This record gives sequence, structure tokens and C-alpha cells, in this order.
Amino acid sequence: MHRRPGLSARLKLTLSYAGFLAVAGALLLTVVWVFLLRYVPDTPKGLLGISPNRYLLVHTFAPAAAVAMGFLLVFGLVGGWVLAGRMLAPLTQITAAAGTAGNGSLSHRIRMAGRRDEFRELADAFDTMLEQLESHVAEQQRFAANASHELRTPLAISRTLLDVARKDPTRDQDELFERLQTVNTRAIDLTEALLLLSRSDRGNVTRESVDLSLVAEETAETLLPLAEQRGITLDVTGGATWTGGSAELLLRMVTNLVQNAVVHNLPVGGTVTVHTEAQGGASVLRVENTGHPLPPELVPTLTEPFQRGTERVRTDEHAGVGLGLAIVHSIVRAHDGTLDLVPRPAGGLLVTVRLPGTP
Repeated sequence: MHRRPGLSARLKLTLSYAGFLAVAGALLLTVVWVFLLRYVPDTPKGLLGISPNRYLLVHTFAPAAAVAMGFLLVFGLVGGWVLAGRMLAPLTQITAAAGTAGNGSLSHRIRMAGRRDEFRELADAFDTMLEQLESHVAEQQRFAANASHELRTPLAISRTLLDVARKDPTRDQDELFERLQTVNTRAIDLTEALLLLSRSDRGNVTRESVDLSLVAEETAETLLPLAEQRGITLDVTGGATWTGGSAELLLRMVTNLVQNAVVHNLPVGGTVTVHTEAQGGASVLRVENTGHPLPPELVPTLTEPFQRGTERVRTDEHAGVGLGLAIVHSIVRAHDGTLDLVPRPAGGLLVTVRLPGTP
């Protein structure tokens, strides 16, 4: 934004300090005149012929008062300039750090020393903001690199299949079409997941009353054939649990959690339990599944985009794109909720989603 040049804050503080001293000095002289000189007799011989009269005191006091006022003005200007510089020095550091950040360097920190005051609180808040921005930018760069890699893989496979088909016209066309359809479906799923993740990250979701218990039942009906195919027992328990948010995004959240629990389960005899309840003003959704034990250090990485634990990678038709829990985390965050992932001692995972409840 273009602004017209004006007085600096340091000069304004200097003028204010000098003006305050000048006004204080003038008030002091006025008090002296009102409460002292007005009671001095104005006679040629003075008081009892000894004390000087008012005329002599005024002519003696006026030059000294003028010199004192001039000294106060100069002292106010010089002292105000020095004091304003010392007071505004932290602001200069903050401005320099902001300029550095504006040029693209987010790693710089002010780390202002000294006891806490308004400027140091501002500097600490600015450092915290820079840290969050740096983390967010690094996360976005990493996400963009991973997304580019994931999208490039199915495209490269499609090109390879087409090159092979062109070089070998006798190759089975049905097999080629089937593999191309599989690769193309995976690319479409990945693109839709990226769009959904971007939408939920923006946080501009529509708000309406949603019953999580109904969403859980709808999800269970949809994924029941997949659970039966894998020999997984799928149960939905709990009562009505109302929250405010986007019905579409919340349905995707529950679907991703339940599908993740079904796919990453025991080969035979596994269970998945979905429970909803209102608890302390919050709407709680729990998805618990059996499965292989998970290393504790692996759990925090499960919500990162394209992060798949070595024990959780699938090679079948439900391999996924590594965005399931990342989308869940983003949707929960967009709805002002919390997401907790706890590995079960016997194996599997307990996922708890807490969202603001509504009547």
C-alpha cells in the first residue's frame, strides 16, 4: 500500500516528551507567579525597606525563567530522542525480522532478550507465528512433492502399458484394458482425495445438524459387504450424537475410519466396533479394530499425507492412496474437533473423534 511520508514514531515521541516538559515548566512558573510574586509588595522601598519589591523580582526572575524554559526544551528534545530510540529499539528488531520474513526467509527468529513487556510479548508472538508459518510451508511443500510423485506413478504406468501394447500388437487387449482401468481408477481416487483434503483444509464447511450415529449406521451398511468378504465382524453401538458440520465431510470421515479399520485388520476373525455417544457437551465417535500390534512411534505419522507404516501397506485392491487418515484429521480440524489415535495392547487401533456437540 502506498502511503504519504510522515513523521517517524521516534520523532513524534521526542516532540511529545519535549512538549510535556515545556508545559510542565510553564505550569511551574505560573504557580510561582500566582502563589509567590503576587503577595510581594509593589513599593519603591520594598517590604519594611529591606526586601526587594515585585518589580525587581520580576525583572530578575524573568531572564532566569526564560533560560530555564529554553534548557527544558533542549533537554526534552535531546533526552526524548535518546529515550525514544531506546524504547523503539525492540520495534526496529521486529520490523527487520518482518522484512526478512517478507523476503521469503522464515527461519529467522527475533529471540529478544530481557524481561517480559509489551514489545517482548509481541516479539515472542511473532516468533511463534514464524515457526507455524515455516512448519506450514514445509508441510505444504512436502505434500506437493508427495502428491506429484503419487500422481506421476499411475501416469507412468499407463504410458508403459501403452508403449508395450504399441510394440506388441498381439498382446491380450482385455488384459491391457483391465490394467489401464485399474491404474486410471487409482489416479481418479487420488485426485478426488486431494481435492477433498484441500477443501477440508480451507475450513469453509457448511454447518448443519448431523447425527453421527446415523452416519455410522450408513457407513456400516455400505462397508458391510467388504467386512463380510474379509471375515470381519462390524458392530455399531451407541445412541443419537448430534454435532454441527458438513454431512458430506462427516460421512467421508466415518467412512475412511471404518474402511481403514476393516482393511487393516486380522486375516480371519477380526472385529470393528463403531460407538457414538454424547459426553460432556461433546459428540464422541470411537472406531476400534483388532489387528497386528502397531509400534508407538508409528502412530503419530499415520495422519500425515502419503505416510503409510510398513505394517499397514496393502497391495490388494484396497491399497488406498495414503490419504485416508490425513483426510480424517483435516475434516476433524475443520470442524473444531480433536483426533486421538491409540494403539491397542492386543493389536489394532482405537480412534477417538471429539466434535462440538449440539442439542
